[in-house]
Amino acid sequence: MKEESYELFKSADIETILELLERELKNRNESPFWRDKVVPFSAAILSVLIPLRDAGMLFNPEGYPESELTPELFFRWSDFLSLKTLAFTIQRSNEAGMLLRTRLDEELCKKYESIDLRVLGDYLSRYTVNLENESLDFPISNYNLHQGVSNVIKSLL
Repeated sequence: MKEESYELFKSADIETILELLERELKNRNESPFWRDKVVPFSAAILSVLIPLRDAGMLFNPEGYPESELTPELFFRWSDFLSLKTLAFTIQRSNEAGMLLRTRLDEELCKKYESIDLRVLGDYLSRYTVNLENESLDFPISNYNLHQGVSNVIKSLL
């Protein structure tokens, strides 16, 4: 990973990170197939991780606290099943008015403020993720596609 990527994930806003990805996609002349998928996928993930980062409430897919947003944490959440779990965690947290399903300090979790799930929800619904019932699965082909998208993003950062 480039040092620039760590600095961006640590403090940049979502637009700045997405602009870097778009620029790298153009510079590397990636296939339009991947170009059409990388930025929306990254925007969906970052639409939740950036607000968590800014609130000091980052956690990994196992629920353990993370001190900063790094490319590695981003990729942990880019696993399609983990991303689906993140969406349901934030949805339930929004309803409860506190951050749930994590191992963060309880007092910190009580300071949670709702996160807008429209970008992530719209993205997941396009790939047939049922947003009403967490136990329902999605097609394995969508999981595999997103593994490929993640690999393209890794090559850009």
